[in-house]
Amino acid sequence: MNREEVFNRQTEAVLFDFGGVIAEEGFREGLFAISSNSKLDPAEFFKIASDAIYDTGYIIGKASECSYWDLLRRRTGVSMSNLEMRLEILRRFNLRPWMLRIVDKLRQQGYFVALLSDQTNWLDELDATGHFSGRFDAVFNSYHLGKGKKDASIFTDVASLLGIDPQSCLFVDDNPGNISRASSVGYQTILYRTPESFAEAVLQLIPGLDLVM
Repeated sequence: MNREEVFNRQTEAVLFDFGGVIAEEGFREGLFAISSNSKLDPAEFFKIASDAIYDTGYIIGKASECSYWDLLRRRTGVSMSNLEMRLEILRRFNLRPWMLRIVDKLRQQGYFVALLSDQTNWLDELDATGHFSGRFDAVFNSYHLGKGKKDASIFTDVASLLGIDPQSCLFVDDNPGNISRASSVGYQTILYRTPESFAEAVLQLIPGLDLVM
């Protein structure tokens, strides 16, 4: 199958979120573990921690990791060390081999496949041990882009970088807000909930995809 045949399809590029899609959601689960260890309300702690990673600018590469942990301590009173907290998070980003097999299948069939993740330098560290970036044609990380998925323009930016219309991009994420923003600029989207629901949704958009779960 040549490139021209592939790019005449409605879907030309498939973009995946990392945590919660390609890997287990280490950030959320790690924060829940930290809050449990610190006897803090998990839901409240998660919201504060999620806001703080944006408020500091760490998620878009504008601040250091230390500044993030310092702000989190001030807002929550958590007393764990930087190392203890980062390890609680990083060790929970376990790759999903079956999702990586789907990535491989998509690339074999000629689709452009990329990561589009709101992540920090942690994604680079995880790749250094997990060696997953080579399974993708590109990696778009908010830490290096200077913009996160809370800004809908990131989706038009990525489509522009790929040289294709947003309508030709399929985006998979487990965050409803990110899905809504991607949809608002014309992306095809799949809200990841379970392996089964994802498989059903992707086959509707890419009929004939050989899923190896």
